[in-house]
Parts: sequence; structure tokens; C-alpha cells
Amino acid sequence: MTTSDTAVAATRSRAGWVLLSITRIALGFYFLWPFLDKLIGLGYSVCRQEDNSIEVMCDRAWLSGGHVTEGYLGSATGPLADFYADLGTQRWTDWVFMIGLLGIGLALMLGIGTKIAAWAAPAMLLMMYTSHLWPTTNPFLDDHIIMALAIPAIVLVELEHQSIGLGRWWRRVVGDRRWLI
Repeated sequence: MTTSDTAVAATRSRAGWVLLSITRIALGFYFLWPFLDKLIGLGYSVCRQEDNSIEVMCDRAWLSGGHVTEGYLGSATGPLADFYADLGTQRWTDWVFMIGLLGIGLALMLGIGTKIAAWAAPAMLLMMYTSHLWPTTNPFLDDHIIMALAIPAIVLVELEHQSIGLGRWWRRVVGDRRWLI
């Protein structure tokens, strides 16, 4: 078997395509969960009380009027700390952040709009990375960078062979507008 035969056989691996789809969905949940937590206060980054109890819909939840980016951006470190801390004082950042989390999360989980999510996710992740320079476990590389590389790679490879999700149906809906896939 030649190298090209091996490569062709590898691309036909059903298990591989399914694992790529599962990974895409898991990465989507990585974005959707903080959206839900910040939206109604599920106690992970919002609404956990000092006694470790959770008060859903506390004052810090977005639906209760909480300013969800203020704490994270206010704790920025590194050379861009002042820039991000200033952004954290502005309420419009809540809208951009929350819409980004929801849009990226749903796109990756459902398998629709994945091309847009493949580029929006790394942009958001790189901003998160630069807001808290330098990482504590490695001076150059952390999970934000790894995901910023993995998401477009997974989406672009899996795009035409999506095993799980609404991608095939969505491609028919968007037709020639391939950038919406």
C-alpha cells in the first residue's frame, strides 16, 4: 500500500469523522456553557455565594442586569491589562461577548454556520489569551491558543464529511452562499 493509498483510506474512516464531529460539538459546549452560566447565574463564574451556595438569577447574572465582562476584563494582566480593564467598564462589551459565546457555541454544536464560527472562535480565544498574559502553566502556550488552532482545523477538515449535526441540511439551505456553511 502506497502512502497516498494510506491517506485515502484514513480519510474514509467513519470513526475518525464521528470523533471530529464529537470534538466540534464538545468545543461548542465549551462556549455555550459560560453563556448559560453568565446569562442566568449557574454558580460557576456567576452567582456562587461565599458559603458556596448558588443563587440562580442573582444580581450578577446578565438577565438580572449584571455586568458579566467587568470582573474578567478588570482582572486582566500583562502589557494589555489597561486596555482590557477599560473595555470591562463598558456595557457594550457584555453584548458582544455574550452574542459571541452563544453564536459560536450553537454553530459548533449544531454544525451550521461553522465557517463563521471557525474564525470567530479563534478571535475570541486570542483576545482572552492576550487579556491575561502570561499563562501560568506555560509562558507561551495555553488552552486558548490550542483551541484557536484546533477549531478552524476541525471545522475545515470536517466540513464536507460532517457525521453528526445539521451541516448537510444547512448546506442545502444556504446554497451558493458557501461562507454561511
